[in-house]
Amino acid sequence: MRISQLDGRRVALWGWGREGRAAWRAVRAALPALPLTLFCNPAEAAEAAALGDALLDTRAVADAEALSAFDVVVKSPGISPYRPEALDAAARGTRFIGGTALWFAAHPQARTVCVTGTKGKSTTTSLLAHLLRAGGHRAALAGNIGLPLLEVPDEPAPEFWAIELSSYQTGDVASSDVRPEVAVVLNLFPEHLDWHGSEARYVDDKLKLVTEARPRTAVLNAADPRLAALDLPDSRVVWFNREDGWHLRGEALYRGDAFVFDTAAVPLPGRHNRGNLCAVLAAIEALGVDAAPLAPAALDFRPLPHRLQWLGERDGLAWVNDSISTTPHASLAALDCHRERRVAILLGGHDRGLDWHDFADHLRQAAPDAVVTMGGNGPRIHALLAPLAAEGRFALEAADDLADAVARARRLLGGQGVVLLSPGAPSFGAYRDYTERGRHFAALGGFDPDAISAIPGLGVA
Repeated sequence: MRISQLDGRRVALWGWGREGRAAWRAVRAALPALPLTLFCNPAEAAEAAALGDALLDTRAVADAEALSAFDVVVKSPGISPYRPEALDAAARGTRFIGGTALWFAAHPQARTVCVTGTKGKSTTTSLLAHLLRAGGHRAALAGNIGLPLLEVPDEPAPEFWAIELSSYQTGDVASSDVRPEVAVVLNLFPEHLDWHGSEARYVDDKLKLVTEARPRTAVLNAADPRLAALDLPDSRVVWFNREDGWHLRGEALYRGDAFVFDTAAVPLPGRHNRGNLCAVLAAIEALGVDAAPLAPAALDFRPLPHRLQWLGERDGLAWVNDSISTTPHASLAALDCHRERRVAILLGGHDRGLDWHDFADHLRQAAPDAVVTMGGNGPRIHALLAPLAAEGRFALEAADDLADAVARARRLLGGQGVVLLSPGAPSFGAYRDYTERGRHFAALGGFDPDAISAIPGLGVA
């Protein structure tokens, strides 16, 4: 559905985060006389009222009755379409769409590379834009990475679009009836179960980018068993992390049997991120661009904030900010990056019911020096790990909050080692988002939060 097709319909916006505000600006710019209703909380309603839009009505209650009064509801990504009120309204005929769907419908000819995956998608998307730009191509970097697609101006037009998509947005691409040129899926682990309702639905929703959006080329990780089992009859499939394509042998990058360069000096923390360099190069090739000459430009890549971010050293302690970690698998990857050093890892946050047993099993073989639990699921993690701590595998303590967790980590490490924030859980409740949590961690470690928070390269360049 194009924005122009909203004209004459009963339209509401649901959610007033950055995506919601971007949707309002886009709709209002195209349809200045269209009445709009905004479902939001009272604080957001006050902010919206300050815009001076006489045709924007705000409401606090988005129940099934209220939602079903509209033909179309433009929903922010964080609001699940599986909520009972949304399902009820949809059954009565209300159509729910997102800003991502509106953008794709308006840009059917755009040369898009859409990147999703449970872990590593922001770094991969940013690296994709970086390498394309290094090759002299004008590229846009947008999407879930921090810049809604509807905020990116159409001029100057980029040659390529590097777009990060969360599992909340992949269905929007499928519903737009516009095929991405390239779609990249990195990996699949349980995540966002409170939004999706089950692990099976999460996987299905994530895979809509390739199963329903029908990209012209699907770039898939051969090392992920669920991806390796996919059958995509409507797409050309290109595999990475496989010996006939882009893959690593140790730290050496290969294209088939051809050595390309040594990635040891590439500023990408963790082997999984270097593996995702293979995904980027496969996607670039799928666009018809010679990727091998661009690969060494990864040496100049600037890592993203809050993603295994090395903040520096203070008083003998190294500080690593992995605030974006929201799954146990992400926390395990963070530990693996620092397995040669003494580590105190800070775990816990909003409890979405994810299973931590694999994490605990891993600690039987390769444990950090200390684990500090915190947040809503902290007690559950603590109880699971307590028997291992009792065996003397690592020190285990429970903290009241992040500040307390940092203080405990300092003491447990005794002035030597790595303080690693890799919580394996969202920040909801205690913080607005993972960025605010990471900024607080940086400040607690003695670093300037503003200096570590900027995402380089957003927009068109």
